[in-house]
Amino acid sequence: MQTTPGPPAPVAALVLAAGGGRRLGGRPKALIRYGGRPLVEHAVAVVRAGGCTDVTVVLGAEREKVRATAHLPGCRLVANPDWAGGMGSSLRAGLAALAPGASAVLVMLVDTPGVTAAAVARLLAAHRAGADLAAAAYDGRRGHPVLIGARHFAEAARGATGDAGARALLTAHADAITLVECADVAVPDDLDTPADLARWSAG
Repeated sequence: MQTTPGPPAPVAALVLAAGGGRRLGGRPKALIRYGGRPLVEHAVAVVRAGGCTDVTVVLGAEREKVRATAHLPGCRLVANPDWAGGMGSSLRAGLAALAPGASAVLVMLVDTPGVTAAAVARLLAAHRAGADLAAAAYDGRRGHPVLIGARHFAEAARGATGDAGARALLTAHADAITLVECADVAVPDDLDTPADLARWSAG
């Protein structure tokens, strides 16, 4: 008997929002205002608009204040008590908290406000076309966000140390990464300093 294939497994989104914003006066990056709302709300809205319905957010610095301040309905909120040790611990915490069944995870950094829903949608389209590892590219140069297929989750977690995030995984499988050009729809710059914040606020 011939069976009809079901819908493809969903791509989960993982928003890394634990940073303390040391170079921004110690304000948690999740709560920095952008476009009239906290950065973490902006990041969640972008991944949802791009096609991710299952969203996990990793919180660290002043996480209780972030929980109380940011409006994040429907998100899975994960506390990373080791956030000060770098992004790697947040990636591990987020991967461990993902709901089972996702075919891949799209990793979004909270401090990249120039990443758009269009860029997210392009990565999801690349995954649907068969890409198991993908990254947004800007004029050919790999950037964020990145998409990691489910079979790589354990390896990604093992290599996530310090501030490296998924770098070890992506380096080990550099030849297998599908680069998805996004320079026409997004900007990769992160928000790390008061000058960055002033530029983004003015833009």
